Amino acid sequence: MFAIIPLLLLLLIAYNVVVFITGPDLATQLFSLDMVSGAVWTFTVSDLFLVVGLVLLFIEIVRATGTSQSSIVNHGLSMLVFVLCLVEFIIVPEAATSTFFFITALALLDVVAGFSVTITTARRDFAVGE
Repeated sequence: MFAIIPLLLLLLIAYNVVVFITGPDLATQLFSLDMVSGAVWTFTVSDLFLVVGLVLLFIEIVRATGTSQSSIVNHGLSMLVFVLCLVEFIIVPEAATSTFFFITALALLDVVAGFSVTITTARRDFAVGE
């Protein structure tokens, strides 16, 4: 059951919860590190969303190697997540941020990579025989 849920949907929900319900600014500093160069690197809420999004995208691409029916449903739902992100980015003022744009781009990459990997895997499955 959980195999069909696109993981980037969780990121979309988390973004909306943070922006609409809890309300911390995306530029809120979570921590900072003094670098050897003398510069100070700060890690913000926005950075956390992007790192989590990249990890979830990696997991989604690995999950796309399956050719089961749940994998196909997952791809369709991933397309729906991308459409939701795109509509929210265009219509909702709180989503008109660079962070949300990158979340939308991650959703697009999930759709394209998922279908590409699945097609390549399916083609390889058919090419096993002579």
